[in-house]
Amino acid sequence: MSSRPRILVVYKKTTYQRYRGGSSERLTKLLAENDVSVENLVEEHESHLETLERTRAVLERLGADATFEHDHQPTSAGPWDLVVTVGGDGTLLWNSHAVGADTKMVAINSAPKTSVGYFCAGRRENVEETLTAALEGRLKATRLSRMQVQIDGEIVSKRILNDILFSHSCPAAASKYVLRVGDVEESQLSSGIWAGPAAGSTAAQRSAGGRVLPIGSRKIQWVVREPYHGLEERFALVRGVIGPGEAIVIKSKMREGVIYLDGANRVIPVDIGSVITLEESNEPLHLLGLERRHREHPHRAALARDPLIDS
Repeated sequence: MSSRPRILVVYKKTTYQRYRGGSSERLTKLLAENDVSVENLVEEHESHLETLERTRAVLERLGADATFEHDHQPTSAGPWDLVVTVGGDGTLLWNSHAVGADTKMVAINSAPKTSVGYFCAGRRENVEETLTAALEGRLKATRLSRMQVQIDGEIVSKRILNDILFSHSCPAAASKYVLRVGDVEESQLSSGIWAGPAAGSTAAQRSAGGRVLPIGSRKIQWVVREPYHGLEERFALVRGVIGPGEAIVIKSKMREGVIYLDGANRVIPVDIGSVITLEESNEPLHLLGLERRHREHPHRAALARDPLIDS
């Protein structure tokens, strides 16, 4: 890095920040009553603010040229030597869509009591240690494969890190589509399809019955959510993986289909007859400190040693 590295810090707004004051009488009432539905809300907010201030102080002390933003889509012009997110996995996940393969990211978990922080290399207590190691090149970068999504031949994203969900726009309605993987094609009825790269395989994919992929895998996994089997027929394409150069193809049989890209913030309508193509992206993400996180939480590596899934 240069003698004065350019750093972009993107931080979340806490739930308390979004709804405090007179904008939500209901929230104010629940907080005053110490209701279980808002448990830890203020504590999470205070922890986040403290982490953010520590981040600001550390970067100033390290002589970095740091820009701070609290938006889901950073607007400040790069290029950046490093992008830092302060929040949780969701903050890292969404802002990774603005980061190409040539820029490294590192995530700080600002409220570890209430946030899993699987992708986060640091937390409030070790902000200085984490950022110093990142700027000095002592935090190893992990290459995370991402997924490309096309709709009717148009690329709508090359930076899916966690997963997509294709389904009917109404959660209570059945999803109808034709799924093709390799030479196998079948018409299905279900609650939708989860699909994503290895980084997202411990989340919804696993909860829906998928396997945990090794973090460095370049494979893409799909899992049919709540498949509806007929009395005499069972689907062949309930779950599985594809490798580089292969694709998962979905043709919608719904007028009101939707695809959710890495969570609920970006939703694209999918009409009847539209074709979704999912495959490995040529824009991986380079995330710092994930290897250290794995050493602290070795259960991920143990889960990935599944005989049905290779790297």
